[in-house]
Amino acid sequence: MNRTLAGILLASAAMAMPTAAFSKTFVYCSEASPEGFDPSHYTAGTTFDASAHPIYNRLLDFRPGTTEIIPSLAERWEVSPDGKAYTFYLRKGVKWHSNETFTPTREFNADDVIFTFERQGDPKNPWHEYLPGTSYEYYHSMEFDTLIEAIERVDDHTVRFKLSRPEAPFLSTVALHFTSIMSKEYADQLQQLGRQPDFNTQPIGTGPFKFVAYQQDAAIRYQKNPDYWGEKAKVDDLLFAITPDAAVRLQKLRSGECHLMPYPAPADIEGIKADPQLKIEEEAGLNVGYLAYNTQMAPFDNPKVRKALNMAMNKQAIVDSVFLGGAQPAKNPIPPTMWSYNDRVVDDPYDPEAAKKILEEEGVRDLKMKLWAMSAQRPYMPNGRRTAEIMQADLAKVGVTAEIVSFEWGEYLAKSMEPGRDGAVILGWTGASGDPDNFLSVLLTCAGAGSGGANRAFWCNEEFSSLVAEAKVNADMGARTRAYEKAQEVFKKEAPWFTIAHSTHYVPMRKEVEGFVVSPLGDYTFETVDLAE
Repeated sequence: MNRTLAGILLASAAMAMPTAAFSKTFVYCSEASPEGFDPSHYTAGTTFDASAHPIYNRLLDFRPGTTEIIPSLAERWEVSPDGKAYTFYLRKGVKWHSNETFTPTREFNADDVIFTFERQGDPKNPWHEYLPGTSYEYYHSMEFDTLIEAIERVDDHTVRFKLSRPEAPFLSTVALHFTSIMSKEYADQLQQLGRQPDFNTQPIGTGPFKFVAYQQDAAIRYQKNPDYWGEKAKVDDLLFAITPDAAVRLQKLRSGECHLMPYPAPADIEGIKADPQLKIEEEAGLNVGYLAYNTQMAPFDNPKVRKALNMAMNKQAIVDSVFLGGAQPAKNPIPPTMWSYNDRVVDDPYDPEAAKKILEEEGVRDLKMKLWAMSAQRPYMPNGRRTAEIMQADLAKVGVTAEIVSFEWGEYLAKSMEPGRDGAVILGWTGASGDPDNFLSVLLTCAGAGSGGANRAFWCNEEFSSLVAEAKVNADMGARTRAYEKAQEVFKKEAPWFTIAHSTHYVPMRKEVEGFVVSPLGDYTFETVDLAE
């Protein structure tokens, strides 16, 4: 939809309460549309930026700009000596948002925490399948369905999680987006009215901004939450101007139509740095881009074939021509800035002749496959189409015919989860915490390989999964590190992915923007931003 920012503002303002003439509006040119506004169903950063961060809170959070865990809706917590019970003491006086159809009659309490987790883990809960075709991908991939045995309501402001086993990364996982706390009272009202889908389109939270309106594929409008329990937002209105094209985002940034944008095209970085109206912040991204084979389908069920395909593709050429120096080649599924990164792992060499020989030895001739190319820009993949074209040309040299396919971002994510998916899919991951478990467990264990999981390779290796499970239950950092290092060796030997790159995170903004904190987790949050006079 081709619309000017003024048009978006006027249209969204018509659906919102009038604001004072001096109100301050911050405009973020986002890269894609959210899949919905109930974060528990999704894993995409685009969706979390539009839902989990502005609208909701979690029991715990990460200190801005770090991976340090800090209190949020839970003021403090206690862990039992055996590591199997976590007691959270909840913040008092936290008010829920309201909208035209819902006015809360009570403040946040333990019932909301229990509802948030139980609806994801209990198939009998009436809210478990309120949206046809969706799943609790993160909850399942983090193995919460087997980890959480019970959640006890000690009193209005105390809840206790009883676990089936010790879980070293439990606190960092409780700070992740999918655990955003939802209003049970709002859910009960929608259920009585027969309007359960509104839970995903008319969100109610406790966060720094209140949802006002969403115009499909055009704009999302939020207003400052005047009753926010924490430090109030600096701006009065927040607008997401959905702008999929990086060149158009940059044009809007330069013209003043937006104040900040994500994911600039690598070719534009130097020009942004030279523009006196703009500034750009950068840091090493906690991410990985990859190509995931469907390891459940022949011939991709053969690790030798996967290795051969990896050797057929020129990784350095992809890094040079797609990332233009803003990334480093990846050999492991976790980035080198993360603890337990195994630098002893040796990457697959680029060797087309050896690749062709292996394919012949394995009886693979005239292979035809689908090569899935991302339609959206992400920090780990600035141009999925160009990456797929380089791969396609390289694979052709070893006798493999790759057909490039692509879909709208939300459809791409959904279809790439289907177990019968043909070929290999380009995707990636930005860490949602500073723990390797957020990569290795979510993306590569047997728990995530089934229906509804985040393991797009559908790869289930018992040795790998056992090593990750061993690390999860061990509180000793040295032991955890050794287990994760060994898991990376197994991953490289079995090659469920072609690891592509770890990219640098660039955030361009106008000079008048103040207070934006670049997140190592790739999040875009705006409660601290301000505009200089």
